[in-house]
Amino acid sequence: MKTLRLAVAAALAVALSATAAAPQSPPEAAEWLRSGPMLGPAEIADTTIWLQTRAPRRAQIRFWEQGRPETARLSEEVTTTAAGDHIARFRLSGLRFGTRYEYEVYLDGVRLPHPGPLGFQSQAMWRWRTDPPAFRAAIGSCAYVNDPPYDRPPRQAGEPPYGGGYGIFGAIAAQKPDFMLWLGDNVYYREADWLSEAAMRYRWANDRSLPELQPLLGSVHHYAIWDDHDFGPNDSDRSFRQRDTALRVFQDYWMNPSYGTAGTPGVFSRFEWADVEFFLLDDRYHRSPNHMPPGPDKRMFGREQLQWLKEALASSQAPFKIVAGGNQMLNPLVLYEGFGAFAGEQRELLDFLREAKVEGVLFLSGDRHHTELIRREEPGLYPLYDFTSSPLTSGAGGSDREADNPARVPGTWVRQTRNFGLLEVAGKRGERVLTLRTLDAQGNDLWQHEIREGELRFAEKN
Repeated sequence: MKTLRLAVAAALAVALSATAAAPQSPPEAAEWLRSGPMLGPAEIADTTIWLQTRAPRRAQIRFWEQGRPETARLSEEVTTTAAGDHIARFRLSGLRFGTRYEYEVYLDGVRLPHPGPLGFQSQAMWRWRTDPPAFRAAIGSCAYVNDPPYDRPPRQAGEPPYGGGYGIFGAIAAQKPDFMLWLGDNVYYREADWLSEAAMRYRWANDRSLPELQPLLGSVHHYAIWDDHDFGPNDSDRSFRQRDTALRVFQDYWMNPSYGTAGTPGVFSRFEWADVEFFLLDDRYHRSPNHMPPGPDKRMFGREQLQWLKEALASSQAPFKIVAGGNQMLNPLVLYEGFGAFAGEQRELLDFLREAKVEGVLFLSGDRHHTELIRREEPGLYPLYDFTSSPLTSGAGGSDREADNPARVPGTWVRQTRNFGLLEVAGKRGERVLTLRTLDAQGNDLWQHEIREGELRFAEKN
């Protein structure tokens, strides 16, 4: 026992003295880190951190409970390599429940400067103890970063670049969300990118290193799905010859809790935050071509993934079960891509919700370069919502052909404006309230809509 106490004391002394013992940061050290650190999922007792260096480096994380530097600990050291795309991943375990932490990055023993405060959190251990905690999540899709050698030439002189408004990432960080869910088109592969793994990795590394993005990456936990532009070519599907390469690269640049199942590849997964559960869908890897004729074999998600979703929803006890897909899930006006173009599979899912009496389901989506809230009425079901949030930094649109959509909640159509969304959950157990908000690139509120837990329940029979 004495030996154990001495070992613990020695480890603590090393952690506490790391700052004092670290070599003086040379001027060039700021360039050693290419992007990150970025926070991955937060669980009750652990979290993950990702970073990418420009050359092989020895990387380490020093972290401590907020305001308590005497609790400092050091992660294991990870060496980045060219073969691993100079990426380092850290799993920090043994965290105190429901606690906020501060941290810093060391490369080759040198503490690195960072443009913003670095912090992460562990989730609360609330079950059987208290009401579930309130939380805030950010959402968004369509993040285009200009890269002139790869970008399309302007159609006319003076046309602005397609991407811009990168300050939106600072506006998101200023809202202090607990986590961000990226809804696809998180980068945009250009024609040269989707032909090789090296080019795909260049695109991710280039866009991830955007200076305006770094404070958000380092202080907010992140989850992600993909859509066509971060999977392959425009409107791409399961016939894309590089789909396995695209999946491997995506897995390297995000840290979702899981990817697909043992027998079914993809980016689909599920995670919990407080009492709310999120179901992340893959709308590309198993997708039939859009122009396939209607029939039982035309599917967006594929039989195996849809069966996984059904079982996951049926097993969930969450008051809000939030299903995130890259394409719109409920819009009856399918002028472009959308789940409605796969009518048989969409009907299968909606029928399942009714027959299995799955309550509390609502949808998130991206893709459209405009934002709106769709409310769909189905016989024998509670109202179904689809919150589409788009775009972050790509060009903003909104077709006049969709101006009169009877399924759109009035006042929620945001077009020609870059924007992001917030999900805010609060209230006592059994009385939870979900507030959906859309904010512009400066952080100004554009609209909000409140959904009470009881609204997403089946009507009781008399």
